[in-house]
Amino acid sequence: QYPLTKATLRERTVGMVGMGRIGKAIARRVDAFGVPVVYHSRNPQPGVSYKYYPKLLDMARDVDTIIVITPGGAETKHMINAQVLDALGPNGILINMARGTVVDDAALIKALQEKKIYSAGLDVFLKEPEVPKEYLALDNIVLFPHLGSSTVYTRRKMEQLVVDNLLAWAAGKPVLTPVPETPLKKS
Repeated sequence: QYPLTKATLRERTVGMVGMGRIGKAIARRVDAFGVPVVYHSRNPQPGVSYKYYPKLLDMARDVDTIIVITPGGAETKHMINAQVLDALGPNGILINMARGTVVDDAALIKALQEKKIYSAGLDVFLKEPEVPKEYLALDNIVLFPHLGSSTVYTRRKMEQLVVDNLLAWAAGKPVLTPVPETPLKKS
């Protein structure tokens, strides 16, 4: 088997960490390629048919690709740690599009250096725009600035969503895209 075969989605299972609005959108796209999708989040999501794992470690053992798309903060700090990376294993690929705090950089660097996982893709970093120099020395990682939403179409939709949320909040209505970690209270 050639090493590059590990870099394909064929015969992989993708584990989503976070199944909010963006996580669901990514899962639908992955699923469209015929790739099995499972997920871990705080709670099972209503209307989601993918297998739910209440424990992240259990999911990491059963998948070979993890895509992280969760909020940052104390609750998710270093949730991707040495234990999770060990469970992911030597064919594992980690993709972090969440926040830099979610992944334990030291554990990921060590896992990549020691080939405990196959590869990683990061577009978020703990101290953006700084990238740890250890990542720059690796050949089994892809680093990209946090630009996933930087199309004109997407930015216009995001701008309008901000306006619509502010108008709803000002009118005493629920916001359209609430974030559980940020309770909105009208003063």
